[in-house]
Amino acid sequence: MKLIHAELLKLATLPAAWIAAALAVILPAGVAALNARSTMERGADAGFQDLAAGVSGAIVLGVVAVSSEYLAEGAESGGGRQLTTSLTAVASRSRFLLAKAAAVGTTVALLALVSSAVTLVTTSLTGTSISTAELPRVGGVTAYWVLTALLAGGITLVTRSGIVPLTFFIVNMSVVSVSFLLTKVTRWANYLPDLAGMRMFLRDLRGSAEIAPVTGGLVMALWVVVMAGIGVTVFSRRDA
Repeated sequence: MKLIHAELLKLATLPAAWIAAALAVILPAGVAALNARSTMERGADAGFQDLAAGVSGAIVLGVVAVSSEYLAEGAESGGGRQLTTSLTAVASRSRFLLAKAAAVGTTVALLALVSSAVTLVTTSLTGTSISTAELPRVGGVTAYWVLTALLAGGITLVTRSGIVPLTFFIVNMSVVSVSFLLTKVTRWANYLPDLAGMRMFLRDLRGSAEIAPVTGGLVMALWVVVMAGIGVTVFSRRDA
């Protein structure tokens, strides 16, 4: 618990983490408010589709939690990297990574719950009713956010820089979905982590394959486990 607490404190000192938190909460609610002015029928995914946009905050949080370890500290700290200090305090690299993953997962889960509440209330107030029977889908949103953050963190662990994973994830989520384009080429693209994961809470998601919510979650979790395994292996075998 002490290690997790230490990682939570480290997250709290990162300005980018606070920006990510604001993005995660404000962006989906803002999109929901804007969509309320649209005359387009939103269907069963009203509100929940807006929450898919908020995963950008989870991505940023997952990336900076890892990439910040590789940034040089100030001159008063000797100009070294945070990672050197972290591994000096925690001899076991596996325990260090587990604590960081727990801190990121806990923070993102909390943000997902807060963002879901704000966004769904905003959606309801703007005239689109949401049945209480749909509220369990919030669990799917939370799982999607947490798994995405861990996936982004795992890739950052391999690259040791946040530029590549952050650029790819944000572009794929907001500008053009490479995953969706690939579904036009092969149906197996539906099993990429982002598309499979969204099945946990979106009901009108178009695709060339039908995937049940639980199956989508398991597929995404498998991607995270594989990426985490690669990241841990690389991290354990190279110098800090």
